[in-house]
Amino acid sequence: MADRAELTEAALDVYPEGLALLDQAGRVVYWNRAAEILTGHSGATLVGRELPQSLEPLICCGVFEPMQPLGDGTNGATGHRGTLVHAQHQRGHDLPTIARRVVLRDTLGARIGTAAVFHAAERNNALPHGDTSEGSEVRESQAEVRERLETKWELFERESGALGLLWIRVDQAEELRRTHGARACESMLENMERTLANNLRPGDEIGRWGDDEFLVLSQEGSAEVLANHARVLGGISRTSEFRWWGDRLSLTVSIGAAVARSGEPLHELVKRAQTAMENSTHAGGNRVTQAPGRAACSPS
Repeated sequence: MADRAELTEAALDVYPEGLALLDQAGRVVYWNRAAEILTGHSGATLVGRELPQSLEPLICCGVFEPMQPLGDGTNGATGHRGTLVHAQHQRGHDLPTIARRVVLRDTLGARIGTAAVFHAAERNNALPHGDTSEGSEVRESQAEVRERLETKWELFERESGALGLLWIRVDQAEELRRTHGARACESMLENMERTLANNLRPGDEIGRWGDDEFLVLSQEGSAEVLANHARVLGGISRTSEFRWWGDRLSLTVSIGAAVARSGEPLHELVKRAQTAMENSTHAGGNRVTQAPGRAACSPS
């Protein structure tokens, strides 16, 4: 049976961000797999030594205390997402990185080392999308939707037009997959996509944005009108039953609605739609939330 140290190291090694642990003397005692991939430096060459000068920016960012638990969505430090620093890859090229550094202390408060958490700066600009299972064909749809979205975004910026997003999640998808199997769930999602597509307004488009999620690209520039249309789609989804081998299943959706704002990066627009959808889900599903999340949730 694996001991606690082995389990901890295994967990840290699959953590998606680079993680470096340094002792009080500044020597590397742990360097996870993500750090190796990002920097090109293997843990075997670094552990027991001080960081090379090319990587020192990773531990020269501001110190943030106390640190929130890794992976809780706060990016390590309350109210701070990290500092942009420029380290150097093992091959010599520049490595823009978002880094956070935290002082590690023992139970008596004495300093015992430092932790640095970092990821490529480009990740901040990545478009968020729904989760997809390994080998899922949904990833092809994501790529197609992303291409159409970026085209519409360029048109929005160039002509100062209008662009709205609806991020839609089927509330019962996970349960259906668990109780009836992946095939039944996929059939339901394909049926749901057809239902939604048949009720879009002229010029709007829809595509899979995750295993259980869809993204609607709208030409609507009014947040109120977009949210009203989202409620219509929510009502249609609720009244469209799905049958599988004699079982009749009722479905609902959680929707987040966001309208593009001048000067806003595309990834922020998509993130606002995602956050609004998640707010709908956390409020119990079967509802629409307008972005930003300050807006009250309302039943669809």
